Amino acid sequence: MKKNKYDNAEYDISIVRGDLKRLLKDQELCAILGDEATNRMKKWDAIIEKKLSEPFSLVIIGDFKRGKSTVINAILGRSVAPVNVAPETFTINRFSYGDHPSVEAVLGNGKRVTLTQDDLSRERLLGLLDFFPGSLEYIDVKSDAPILKEIQVVDTPGLSDLDELDSQVKDFLVKADAVIYVASALSPFSESEQYFIASQIVPQNFSKVFVLINMIDAMNTMEEIERIINYISEKCAQIIPVAEVYAISGIDEYRRKIGLNRPDIKGFQEFYENQFLKFELALSREVIVQKDTLRTERVFSMLSLMLTDTLNRLNLISEMMQMDSQKLRKLKDDFEAECSNLQSALEAQKPKIMLSITEMKQEAEYWMYEFFTKLREDILVCRSTADDEDVERHFYSFLMDKVGEAYRRCLEIHQERLNDIINDMGAQLSRKLGIQDLAGARISTSETVNVNTFVADKIKQAASQGAERSVGFPSGTMPFFRNIMRKNRTSDIIDCALENYDDIRTSTIKDLKECYKNFETFASEQLNEIYRTQESVGRETVAQAMEMARSAESTDQINRCIERANEIILGAVEVIREYD
Repeated sequence: MKKNKYDNAEYDISIVRGDLKRLLKDQELCAILGDEATNRMKKWDAIIEKKLSEPFSLVIIGDFKRGKSTVINAILGRSVAPVNVAPETFTINRFSYGDHPSVEAVLGNGKRVTLTQDDLSRERLLGLLDFFPGSLEYIDVKSDAPILKEIQVVDTPGLSDLDELDSQVKDFLVKADAVIYVASALSPFSESEQYFIASQIVPQNFSKVFVLINMIDAMNTMEEIERIINYISEKCAQIIPVAEVYAISGIDEYRRKIGLNRPDIKGFQEFYENQFLKFELALSREVIVQKDTLRTERVFSMLSLMLTDTLNRLNLISEMMQMDSQKLRKLKDDFEAECSNLQSALEAQKPKIMLSITEMKQEAEYWMYEFFTKLREDILVCRSTADDEDVERHFYSFLMDKVGEAYRRCLEIHQERLNDIINDMGAQLSRKLGIQDLAGARISTSETVNVNTFVADKIKQAASQGAERSVGFPSGTMPFFRNIMRKNRTSDIIDCALENYDDIRTSTIKDLKECYKNFETFASEQLNEIYRTQESVGRETVAQAMEMARSAESTDQINRCIERANEIILGAVEVIREYD
């Protein structure tokens, strides 16, 4: 019998994790690595431990109003995920198998609160949150859908639907074994969606990612369908080549599975059914049947990232110790002298940033007035075809998508500009403080890394946090959208949209102005934070280097410790390499 390369995977994973635990038990090594690096290793190992003990996890992710919940109901063949005209899912919902259906709220303190299926609606759940004896982590939904005997499915809120949940969504993404990204044929693959895939999904090194183009039933011709499929397939090939793209109608498949009426005015019903079947066959063949292999590959990928991260830090410390002690003393004196006068120079830069943000705000207002002029024309076109079934089914989503996308696009463009300005100033600070010259190291990819690498992640994270809080949907417009949603007939919906048009435009631009005001506050705070971070990192790094270089005996001892650690890590890397 031919031997499977994963036959010894469980044993080898235990060996590599054992090696990492040996490193973490070495107090001398942990002191050299520092608390941040050792805590990161512990956190990753805890995630791997949980991954190995929990059911295989398939995470459904995508922007809001892409029909993720409907897709889940279609996959399960059950009405378990809440759906509505407005964005309904705003919590993380985990679906797993149970002979007797149930719903529980899982809280951060470990407690569980029994709920009903009706409690999953946004309105009901919002009313219950304040009464929970702890913060909500996720909703645990049990269903007797057969597929859940093999895997668990996680439904996530729309990206940027509620920004405070973004970190929880990303945590579930890290813990995921496979991913389904749901896009919409009505708003195919916006730049923000492409950015999310490139920045959050690609780095996770998933072996399998499905991209579902939902709402394909909104298209009028096969030419339109093929054009959208080709467009998204080309984008995926550039961003995430491992993705498989399928065009589906979640609502048609859901109706088919539970025996509801399926309107087929366009004659594409067989196409919808075949497309969903192709997706389900791929899901079964490439995920469910191979779930153990996919999980093993995912664990090895995480272990490899953790080993590389640790090895890079050790190499940096080792290189740092080779610096001449006299050079280190001069570096310390220069660093302290520069810190004493740099704060005032930094304050002088802030008015320049404020002026840049004012110009961005004016540019955004101009863009939005142009956008709303074109939107009014589009609404009037929809009014002339109000009896069309597609307009009736999709107008509300179309309107929200258009306004939300224009709003986010303005902020995304200017957020990127603001980040560039702040990062440039951060780099200038590094040069003036001299910390980019503290040390260098060569890593496995032959990329040169210096001490500034250690502050880069903090700077980038901080440079996006303030702006990301604003990138979502203009909250001031929601009362007007709720008025529109209450209408039943399509003509009434469109008339209401026209009546509220000026208010929606005014509220959107007012929200934008508030966002740019937040940008100003954020930029000022962030420059201070970057200065403090770089000053702290620089001072600690110089002190650490001088401490290490203080005596030959200390240097030899540290070098021996690093050599031992390198030997363990490289041995573990060799084990993992067999599974590449």
